[in-house]
Amino acid sequence: MQHIADLRKSYERAELNEDASHANPMQQFEQWLSEAMAAQVPEPNAMTLATVGSDLRPSTRVVLIKGFDAQGIVWYTNYQSRKGQALAGNPYAALQFHWVELERVVRIEGVVEKVSDAESDAYFHSRPLDSRIGAWASPQSQVISGRGVLVANAAKYGAKFLLNPPRPPHWGGYRLKPDHWEFWQGRKSRLHDRLRYSLQSPPDVPEQLWLRERLAP
Repeated sequence: MQHIADLRKSYERAELNEDASHANPMQQFEQWLSEAMAAQVPEPNAMTLATVGSDLRPSTRVVLIKGFDAQGIVWYTNYQSRKGQALAGNPYAALQFHWVELERVVRIEGVVEKVSDAESDAYFHSRPLDSRIGAWASPQSQVISGRGVLVANAAKYGAKFLLNPPRPPHWGGYRLKPDHWEFWQGRKSRLHDRLRYSLQSPPDVPEQLWLRERLAP
């Protein structure tokens, strides 16, 4: 561990400039996500979600993107979890994708809202049966006496619902509606490329206006 400060990596795979990037950040994100998937990087859909609770302490965890469109970024979780409770009190959050193999980071900030019941129902019923049972079995973020609690809960709800469990009322989707984006491309000598997009129009306007700026690394 005494050599950890000596770890170095030279970033030389690609570049990011204003001329070669999209004016709309969602289009830029779609391109980069597609390239990450094409490159078969491990779990390109994994993103870090940061929230701030009522105690003003920030908290992060990794969740999986399940969809995106002009409105924002969607994921699904337990509404009663720590992140769910934080978002109920403070709807502002941040997301980060880190595609190490491509030397790229995407940071996204904005306000979070629940998706419609119809959207949550549709996604829930597309999940494997074990995952649907798991949504009932796990009291996410709550203290439990041991793993046996989860196993027993899974058996109980599996027997109760058999092959067709409904969506739990405490489980569903969130959508982060971005007002700030940052795209980071690693470059040689730590002179990285950073482009920031800031929303200049109301978030619900169909033709959103974005200000694109270059930041110093």
